Amino acid sequence: MNELVATVRALFEMGLSPGTSGNLSARAADGFLLTPTNAALGALDPERLSRLDRDGRHVGGDTPTKEWRLHLALYERRPGAQAVVHLHSAHAVAVSCLDGVDPDNVVPPLTPYFVMRVGRVVLVPYARPGSDELVTAVRERAGEDAALLLANHGPLVTGASLAQAAAAAVELEEAARLMLLLEGRHARPLTPEQVAELRQPPTS
Repeated sequence: MNELVATVRALFEMGLSPGTSGNLSARAADGFLLTPTNAALGALDPERLSRLDRDGRHVGGDTPTKEWRLHLALYERRPGAQAVVHLHSAHAVAVSCLDGVDPDNVVPPLTPYFVMRVGRVVLVPYARPGSDELVTAVRERAGEDAALLLANHGPLVTGASLAQAAAAAVELEEAARLMLLLEGRHARPLTPEQVAELRQPPTS
């Protein structure tokens, strides 16, 4: 509970979740904890965290964000995920608004750290926030990689721990910033062979 609040505050202080935008969750023994609707993320009280059971029923705390079903969908599709981070970070949102990007690989592999911490990012077609259509689209696009980018909306990142999910969200924002800085230039992304090498498990 305290770790979730501390992570929310850290992302807020980095400017990656301005105002009451974005939401985070973490698995619990009987379901998951989630930031509540319209919460001031820079000053969140742990006792106000929403508590949802494994089926997404609200069982305690404040009213959850209307996007709680995105979190539930990812926990169901990715059993190994222990946390979900959804931000409205500026550069990632900007990339989500670009026309002509590859929906199966939105952000190019510009750095090894992006490949290792995030991997491939797929684009989820636009649908109204909180809608059935968006939940369905997230279920369909959620694969083996850590991150989704909701079109005209923002990133949705999972991790094997809350720290891992937050680090991946930060890395995705930085990769999006680099992508925009290099737009119109002849960027040199990593080759498929270099990406494959980075995705191999480390040898002892």
